[in-house]
Amino acid sequence: MDKVFANLIENFGPPIDRREVPGSTIEKYRDKLPPKLLEYWSEHGWGGYGEGIFWLVNPQEYDAVVSCWIAGTALASYDNYHLVARSAFGDLYLWGEKTGFSLEITSVGSQYIFYRTEFTKEQLNTELQGFILSREVESMDFNGLFNPAKEKLGRLKHDEMYGFFPALMLGGADSLQHLKKVSAVEHLIFLAQLTDLQPYSFSEQPD
Repeated sequence: MDKVFANLIENFGPPIDRREVPGSTIEKYRDKLPPKLLEYWSEHGWGGYGEGIFWLVNPQEYDAVVSCWIAGTALASYDNYHLVARSAFGDLYLWGEKTGFSLEITSVGSQYIFYRTEFTKEQLNTELQGFILSREVESMDFNGLFNPAKEKLGRLKHDEMYGFFPALMLGGADSLQHLKKVSAVEHLIFLAQLTDLQPYSFSEQPD
């Protein structure tokens, strides 16, 4: 295990609901995702960390999610994006084939952060490792609700997330009593349909 992934496990704990990654899937993404990520898939599989607050996922399962969020926007023509990680509350981390981790979507508020990046193929591995190293439990714990939600609703499986009902974009409250455990893909597609995706005020924007 390399030091970067060892650091992830040290900070977040061992994976939960781990799934092996088929060799055919690794080959499918051979020229689309960085070699280091494919190496992590091969060695560690897909799974949740921090008791399920952070997930490394199968991008193919989220193709429809990515399409729903960015289709028809400037983001869609800027790069080919693959969702490779997400949080328990629907923070989405997308890898651009040319630009690396240049896009994060906060699904509960339909907002995004775009980073204008330029990397060589050799630098993309370093970019991937930098992303892994920069993950923090606190930054993904929406209003400190993760542990209370886990205690009340149970631990998440690989295809689940915690969602607010009513959705925050529909005027719902961001409180524990309004959280449910839901299908991640279905809920993320639902949220994408509520309003147009907008950049945070501090975000760069694609041309």
